[in-house]
Formats: sequence, C-alpha cells, structure tokens
Amino acid sequence: MYYHIDHICSIIGGSFLQKANNDEIEHLLTDSRRLMFPSTTLFFALKGQRRSGHHFLEELYQRGARNFVVFHKIDVARYINANIIQVKNSLHALHQLATFHRNQFHIPVIGITGSNGKTIVKEWLNQLLEDDFNIVRSPRSYNSQIGVPLSIWQMNAANNLAIFEAGISLPGEMKNLQKIIQPTIGILTNIGEAHSEGFENIEQKTEEKFSLFKKSSIVICNTDDSYILNSAKKIDKDKLFSWGKNKTAKLYIKKINSGRNSKSVLCHYNQKDFELNIPFSDDASVENAITCACAMLHLNFPINVIQNRLQRLSHIPMRLELKTGINNCSVINDSYSADISSLRIALDFMLQQQQHKKRTVILSDILQSGKKEVELYKEIAQLLRHKKVSRLIGIGEKMHANKAAFEQVSEAVFFPTTELFKKNFHQVHFHDETILLKGARIFEFEAIDRLLSKQIHQTVMEIDLSAMASNFKEYQKLLQPSTKIMAMVKAFSYGGGSYEIANLLQFYKADYLAVAYADEGIELRKSGISLPIMVMNPESSAFDALLQYHLEPVIYSFRLLQLFDYFLKKEGVNQFPVHIELETGMNRLGFDIGNLHELIEAVKKSAFKIQSVFSHLAASEEMQQDAFTKQQAAIFLQAADKIQASLDYHFVRHIANTAAIIRHPQLEFDMVRLGIGLYGIDSGNSNKINLQEVSTLKSTIAQIKHLDNGVTVGYNRKGISVGKTTIATVCIGYADGYPRSMGNGAGKMLVNGRLAPVIGSVCMDMTMIDITGIPDVHEGDEVIVFGKMLPVQQVAKWANTIPYEILTGVSQRVKRIYFEE
Repeated sequence: MYYHIDHICSIIGGSFLQKANNDEIEHLLTDSRRLMFPSTTLFFALKGQRRSGHHFLEELYQRGARNFVVFHKIDVARYINANIIQVKNSLHALHQLATFHRNQFHIPVIGITGSNGKTIVKEWLNQLLEDDFNIVRSPRSYNSQIGVPLSIWQMNAANNLAIFEAGISLPGEMKNLQKIIQPTIGILTNIGEAHSEGFENIEQKTEEKFSLFKKSSIVICNTDDSYILNSAKKIDKDKLFSWGKNKTAKLYIKKINSGRNSKSVLCHYNQKDFELNIPFSDDASVENAITCACAMLHLNFPINVIQNRLQRLSHIPMRLELKTGINNCSVINDSYSADISSLRIALDFMLQQQQHKKRTVILSDILQSGKKEVELYKEIAQLLRHKKVSRLIGIGEKMHANKAAFEQVSEAVFFPTTELFKKNFHQVHFHDETILLKGARIFEFEAIDRLLSKQIHQTVMEIDLSAMASNFKEYQKLLQPSTKIMAMVKAFSYGGGSYEIANLLQFYKADYLAVAYADEGIELRKSGISLPIMVMNPESSAFDALLQYHLEPVIYSFRLLQLFDYFLKKEGVNQFPVHIELETGMNRLGFDIGNLHELIEAVKKSAFKIQSVFSHLAASEEMQQDAFTKQQAAIFLQAADKIQASLDYHFVRHIANTAAIIRHPQLEFDMVRLGIGLYGIDSGNSNKINLQEVSTLKSTIAQIKHLDNGVTVGYNRKGISVGKTTIATVCIGYADGYPRSMGNGAGKMLVNGRLAPVIGSVCMDMTMIDITGIPDVHEGDEVIVFGKMLPVQQVAKWANTIPYEILTGVSQRVKRIYFEE
C-alpha cells in the first residue's frame, strides 16, 4: 500500500519547501542507517537528544532518497529533484500520518502494554494465532513514540489481525499511542518498576497504562496485582477479561503444579475445569503464557486447540555469546541492551567463566532504569565490585558524568563516545582476561566486538591490485555489454582480503558482490562498500544483520524460506531482495525442480522480491562433461522461465561461473559469476585469456642448520638428511594454511630463485626446507611459497588439490599487503 507525496503533505498539514514529483511512498524512515528502498521512502527528520535528523539529509540524498519531512527550513538548492515538506513538529506529523493509515482498517487490533513481557506476549500470540490470521505486528520492540507509528505503517489490506506494543516513560505519552493504535483488544502484562522515573507513583503509571484501552472492547489482565485490580474496577465488567487466583476472575487459576521444565496450570473458565501445560518453568513465562491463553479464549478458540498450541511456544532468543578474542582473551558479547536486570544476568555468566582471573566490563550508559541517575550508577558500581570485576571501561556521557561513583572499582576509565574509545583502542591494553561487552544498541558496540576479535600474524600474502584489475578487464572483454558481473569475494576474497578487493571491484564497476556469510558482508558495508551484496549461506542468527547492512540472502530451501519470511514479517519489511537458488545437477544446495510449483506459491505469499534466480554448474571446466553442462542449463532456463511467468516484475538469471565465461559463452544470460579468474587462474585451462597472477604468499627463514648424513628432521623423525645437508626453518605451517601433505619432499618453496624441497613433516607454525646447494642464503631471507615465479596451480598439484583450496586455506592470521603497480 502506498500514498502519493501530495496526499501525505495534506494529511500531515505540511507545506512544500520544494516539490519535484508526486512520488509514491511505501516506506517511512527515521533512522538513516536503515535506508533500504530510497526511491519510495519518506524520511522524517526528528529532533534527537544528541543530534537532529537534519544532519543526515545530505547523506540520505546521496544514497538516493528523494522525499523528506523537516521541521525547519533548509537550503533546498542542495537537493535537486527532491520533495521536501516542512512541518512544525516532525514527530507529530509522523503520528498524524500513522493515525490516518490506521483509520483505513477495520480489523481486530491487539494493543499490549505493561512493564515487562510485551514483546514475548506479542511474539507468542503470533506463534499461537498465525495459522488462523494474516497478522501484522510490531517489529522487535517497536513500542515507543517513534516505533509505534512505524509499526502501524505496516498494515495492509491482506491483514486481518494486528498486534502492537505500547511502551511509555512519561505521563501523557499513552494518549498519543492510543490514538494511533486504537486497540480493540487490550492486554496489560504486568506492572513493575521499569520506566518508573517519570511517574509520581505506581498508581499514576498504572492509570497511564490503562489509558491505552480507552476504547477497547475487552481488556485482559492479571488482577492478582492490587494496582491493576484498582484500575480494572473502573472498567465495565463486560469489558474485563481478568485472570488470577481470585475465584471472581474470569479465568480462575486454581492450582499450578511444577514439573522439571514445565508447569501445569489448573484453570476454571465458563463453568469448566481444564489444564494448561506450559513448556516453561519460570514464573514470568507462565504468566505470559496464561495471558496468551486468555486472548485465545476471548477469540473463541476451543480449549483443546489452546492446549495443543501452547506446546509450540519457544524462547525469545537471548543475545549473549562467548567467543575467543585477541591476546588470549575471551569475549562475552551482550551488546543488545543495557539495563540493570540484564547486566546482573551477564555478570553472573561472566563469573561462571573460569579461564581468566582478570575480568573487564565495557559498559554503556543505562538509558532507561526507573531510578535517579546518581543512585543508578552507585548501584552499578556495587554490582561490579560484588561480581569481582577488575576493570570498568565506561562509554557514554552519563557514564562519564558519573565516574565518581566508580572510585572503588580497582580500575576504571571512561570515554564519552564509542568512536573516541575506538580511536584510543590501542592505548587500552587487553591480555589474558574475560571481557564483557554490555551496551545499548545505539552505542554500536559491534564495532568494539570486531576490534576485540581481530587477529594478526607476521607471514604475509601480497595482493597485486593492478593484476586483478587487468584480469577483471580481460573477462569484461568476453561478455556482451549488457551482461552484468557478480564478483565472488567469499572466503575472505579467496584468501586475498575482503574490503580492499571489494573496493577495487567497486571502482571498476562490478555489478554485484557475493560473499559466503553475512559477517563478510558486514565488514564490506562497514568499510564503505555500497555495491549490492549477495550472501550465499545466510544463517538465521544473522537475519538482523542482513536488514541492517542491506545484504541480500540466497534462499535455497523451504526451511530457510519460511524462517526468513517469518523474520521479515516480524520486522515489518516487505519486498526484501533475495536470490533463489535452483538445483540442476550439483546436488549441493537449491530447490529441486520438482518442487517448483510449491516454490512459486511460497514466493508469492512472502515478503521477498526476487533479485535473481541462479544455479551452479557442476563441471563447466571439463570438456567431457559438456553434455551435462548443457543439460543443466536447459533445466535451469525452463525453471527460470516458469518463475518469471508467475511474477509481474523481472529478475536476473545467472548460471555461468569463471570457467563457463570462456568455455560456454552462450550461458552468460543476464549475469556471470566471476571468482577464481580474478586471481589469475584459468580454471578451464583454455589458454584463451591473458591472466596475471595476483597473490604471492611469502615468509622468512627463522634459522639455518647444517646437518650430517642420516640426521632426522621434524616430528616423528620423518625427514632424514642425505649427506651433508643444509636446512632452513621457515615461519609458516599448517596453521597458516600450508598443507601437511606438502611434507617429506612433496612440496617446494622458492629461495633465491631456486626450488627447495620440504624436508620432514610440516609443523603447525614452521616448515623445514632443504636449501643444500643454494648459494647466499641467510637467516631472515625471503621465501616464496607461491606467486608469479611459482604459480599456485603448481603448488596445488604438489598438494594433490585445487588452487581454490590453497588460496582460501591461507589463514587470516597471515597479514595481507596490497599494492598497485
């Protein structure tokens, strides 16, 4: 559903500072980092506590956005062909637009508020009701004055049920949200201390929460709580669905029996007794599940259906992970939220880790606590001491302002911003310690996480960017002008390093990049790469990153399709770009052609927009397999045509890889995937293209030894000197990616232009070579493992493998050096 910009201007009572075109608007944006669909997005420049949305107008304009709502005049000459609407208050304008949109729909709307549990109840209701309704719901925890209107904007004609959260921190805020949400069914989860600092007392906060239900036909709540009960008494009895241990409650909880990992709740409702088995044992989950059951009872679901569906409920994921960091550190990343309760949980987890005596906490400002600032940070300081934290690194203006509260922490340093900490990262030493990252999302602690996870090593691989550019142009010459090129930069760009190579390809106008996993794409985005990026192996844990960094996943199975489609709808995203992989003979990943009809129907109902449909050739480099290659192509074309016929827009088709570009030019279709050829390797051995070697792996000689006849060398004494022998120990081993199969003479290295065979077994970090008879060799001299003088193809033959494995096997602890000639 869309609105024209003229109509929006009228709805929000604005005036055009500049009008270019009557654009169609499908997406609303308040966070410049989340721009995904520039041409159909309207950006509301909001006033923030730290900075104004006006500061991001130029950046958004450069990225293609052309529709803006501003709250003061700007120099419109800088924004040619843009529509710019001025209003008095851009947040109020956003509310007006969302309210207008909400009024276009006459469907049941569940409004959820409370101190805790809103998101869980919303997600659980979706799990319980999705079989029967087309549900639109708040993305994540979009329950604020900004999040609610963005949630409402998702509503469209296909929806027949809506579920929205509402969160408040000040009196009067719920009045705004009630006008926007207009819930027909109200749910109050509970009343607690969270977000209490703006209210005089609990009674005032409870009354404010209940104001969301001003026009609701039913209100669901637990009246065991005295504050909730007092407010609920003001509601007409026929509009109250109460539950609790009081016999007067509509759903009377007679008894709760505890199991090992579950609880059984004996209920009485409509003169009937029945049991609800809840697959959780904690009290909060039990309360949330009962609340959901009440909603289903109100919607007239049979009790047996409710009983069965409650078994579907699953935990909402906790974002806390433990991983290996730099300098023998362990890193606990819990940078999803920052509040006192979750800090306690994270510190408990940290205390369980016994691998390091030293414990460091990197903590951001606590943004919402319900406590006075001075008291809050004193409590945090006490908590850190109690949990035996050795060092605090505080990040944020509030942390910095309250640093006096942490005087009794043995070591504490403070930085006003994440950016300032990053600039001083190398002055803050980390070694042999457990590090907890705990920060609110706006502090972007993922950047700190990457710094703490970075690893370096001395052996180097040199990358000749000039040679790569030449190879790219050589392949361009073989293609039709209209054919696009997708450059494969997966596996750390075949061992060459991601950003530097991606930057080169962007400069030389590649059309697409492809990576294996989302984290590779994130690094590219963080480094300023703006090309479309296809992620070939998307993992469910990275779905959020796909959206945040505008990465386009490959969908290759119905399971992945369902998981990602569910995630997108939860996030309120439609028409998200994806790539469909078909199975035509590789038998690795991809939809079977026999399931094409089911695939087409699933795509039609999804939140996807197909960018491309593709398949993998199994043996395009082998002449004896040409008939099979042609068969694959025919199967692919037939399937792609059927998918295309089912859609009202066009997508790109591609099947040709590096070898096929040369050997099967008729298969270039709309786009080709160029991989190993970029690195100077003609995988089809065609000798029809002038390629240059790009990568040179080199190391140094750590020590030279002179051995007598019959002396053993290396582990298990596999190497034996023949006559007077001179050996050199080179600073590279299988941990660096040099295969163990190269041991005992199988592999050779280049020393002073001459080949020196490996003697003995390849060790983890070292390899010994026989340099007998090679003149003028000294400790510290350079050794070539592969490069222009010793092609990687030859090294691969010695290792009985392929060049791909040699290149991608070079460890990331090996330093990359880039140069141009």
